[in-house]
Amino acid sequence: MLVIFIILFSSVSFSLQINSKSENEKSYIKWIDFTPTSNALIETANLDIRSHNNQEKVIYNWIELLSYLACKYGGDFSLYKTSDLNDLVNKLQNGNTIEALTKDLKYYSYYFESYSAILGEFIGEYEIQNNSKTFEKKYGLKAFCPIAKNYNFSHYDDFGASRSYGYQRKHLGNDLMGSIGTPIVAVESGYVEAIGWNQYGGWRIGIRSFDKKRYYYYAHLRKDHPYAEDIYEGKIVKAGDVIGYLGMTGYSSKENVNNVNVPHLHLGMQIIFDESQKDGTNQIWIDVYQIIEFLKKNKSEVYISNQKTKDFERVYDMMEQNVYD
Repeated sequence: MLVIFIILFSSVSFSLQINSKSENEKSYIKWIDFTPTSNALIETANLDIRSHNNQEKVIYNWIELLSYLACKYGGDFSLYKTSDLNDLVNKLQNGNTIEALTKDLKYYSYYFESYSAILGEFIGEYEIQNNSKTFEKKYGLKAFCPIAKNYNFSHYDDFGASRSYGYQRKHLGNDLMGSIGTPIVAVESGYVEAIGWNQYGGWRIGIRSFDKKRYYYYAHLRKDHPYAEDIYEGKIVKAGDVIGYLGMTGYSSKENVNNVNVPHLHLGMQIIFDESQKDGTNQIWIDVYQIIEFLKKNKSEVYISNQKTKDFERVYDMMEQNVYD
């Protein structure tokens, strides 16, 4: 017998499916209300990166810090204050452990699993080229803003707004307004899972993270030449690689049509705990507006690699342990 527990906690609403009999049926998270502000992301990330690079006495994990604060705020980061983070840091500096501080926090494990699925590969070890084209080992932010360096864009938080083309539905992403042809880069390393025309998203590309937890959906790419050179289904791409070009295609059952009113990139992030969620009824799409604000600090520099086709490539290559090309 399958028992569904619906847990409501302050502004957070999520559900866990628990099977009491069959071992073949899994328990997994079915909803995430992801609300950390860009300021919370920046300040916790800085603590994590600085403590690792300086080999400080206390090494911080930004996902642990965010998960603790989420418990404090009931998942509502509109309540976030830097002083609350400082209080937590002081406790850790004074000998407390995150395990001890969270052992009685009922929902800590939920937040930690949820935030790990969203942010787990954003910070870590990697190697990147410098001006002399040699590789340097680093620990830090290894996810990129989807708009290439030196290209302007604007955006606002319209996640959940109504859309009516085809049928009444919610907007499950963030629209980044820019100029047609602006190079679009991969936020994270992974493999191309979907490519081609979709009547809602126009020319689009879907990239799956290597741990399969995140599916990035880049839509409304440029008419006639939407993709970077040598992009195909199954290809491995690195974070910061050019994958396509901003446009206004879509809202048409006919291919290669500009029916979107304003040139922009639609970026969506789907979180997947069980493969049945990928195309099923329990899909989880999160609001990435604050994540984009956070990623503005890390942009991939590009150059024209093919004057004839006006294709772009990244300037500084990057290597990660889990990327095999």
